[in-house]
Amino acid sequence: MNSANQATKTNLIILAGATGDLGQAIAHHLLQRGAHVRALVRRGSTSQVLSSLRTQGATVLEVDYTSDSELTQACTGGSCVVSALSGLRDVIVDTQTRLLHAAVNAGVPRFIPSDYCIDFTRLPKGSNRNLDLRRDFSERLDKASIAATSILNGMFTDLLTGQAPVVQFGLKRVLYWGDADQPMDFTTTDDTAAYTAAAALDADTPRFLRIAGEVSTIRGIQQSASDATGQPFGLLRVGGLGVLNTLIKITKLVAPQPSEVFPPWQGMQYLHNMLSGQPKLQPLDNDRYPDIRWTSIRDVLAKRPA
Repeated sequence: MNSANQATKTNLIILAGATGDLGQAIAHHLLQRGAHVRALVRRGSTSQVLSSLRTQGATVLEVDYTSDSELTQACTGGSCVVSALSGLRDVIVDTQTRLLHAAVNAGVPRFIPSDYCIDFTRLPKGSNRNLDLRRDFSERLDKASIAATSILNGMFTDLLTGQAPVVQFGLKRVLYWGDADQPMDFTTTDDTAAYTAAAALDADTPRFLRIAGEVSTIRGIQQSASDATGQPFGLLRVGGLGVLNTLIKITKLVAPQPSEVFPPWQGMQYLHNMLSGQPKLQPLDNDRYPDIRWTSIRDVLAKRPA
């Protein structure tokens, strides 16, 4: 193989889930780092993101995710498969398993699964539905003849501006259960994508990489909110973790929404996990790629939509 072909092969990243927010950001950072990106999208996709991916320089390839032969062909020549797929069991376990087998069959040496979460390996089974799915896939991944690296980033900091009901801007309060001094891990979507891109081009990554754009407590978030808005925020303790657990059960009973990826009770489960301290990421691997500049909680809250 000549040097030109070798360079192409070692920098060809196969990216699944490129039309989602995280996937788009991963593609962007990979291309900025000089990688060749082959973005796999479902056949017939009409996402407006496709033109943007092509304009940035990615090769967009439509595939049938149920076809083993198509997936294997799509992975051929890649140095790493990066998954940013989002969904429930049919995606996180079933589709990713087919993608994994395709990567192995195509001779791809490395695989980064769609984890991007708190440390599910430290949680008891049954404490979080979505993380249980990642645990199930992780067991399959560990049995495959491919080098795997899961990137764990805590909670996406961006969620604090709306989807995660912790910072109550109207009330000028930070809502919580349990201990206000429990350290928790937060990383923005873009910082997670930048780190993932660097890891995808790093041939010597370990099984797990743990990152946190900022480690903070509820009191720390309170200070960040006050600094970001220029207005004093207080704390609002609703109760202990047992109260939150009861609320999760009631919400799941009243509005189960089993087909939704992130129903309200799922977000509450995630928050319960974080506030428990069990999935705290340690040690952190933030320094592995020194060019990445981490975004603080304060900066995210300051740029929140009006």
